[in-house]
Amino acid sequence: MRLVTKTLVSVTAVIGIAAGTLATAGTSVAAPETGTSSIAAAEPVTTLAVVNLGLSTREAECEQKWLKQYWGYTGEIDGALGTNSWKAEQRFLRANWDYNGEIDGIAGAGTQAAFERQANWLCDIYGM
Repeated sequence: MRLVTKTLVSVTAVIGIAAGTLATAGTSVAAPETGTSSIAAAEPVTTLAVVNLGLSTREAECEQKWLKQYWGYTGEIDGALGTNSWKAEQRFLRANWDYNGEIDGIAGAGTQAAFERQANWLCDIYGM
């Protein structure tokens, strides 16, 4: 009887260890990735900052059309106000809304303050 008990305990222990190993194998062991390669960019990669300041894509497209017509915007009409859009906007804000910062295409605090002055004036004009 002792032999049967010892065998049963040993088999149970082996099954328990095997089950525990299998249960954690999926979360603790990952197969190495195969067939990977690096691809170098032919040109330096740059990030284009897009800051629409709450404008929808449609509203930003309208802004870009207006900037293209009057303030020297030369980029795509894509509804994404990037560096070139903001440079044109800054030229407008400098001429009309007391913007005195750099024409750098960054929608920083000075640009945003002048943009807000313009927006408030438009809301007053249109009674909004």
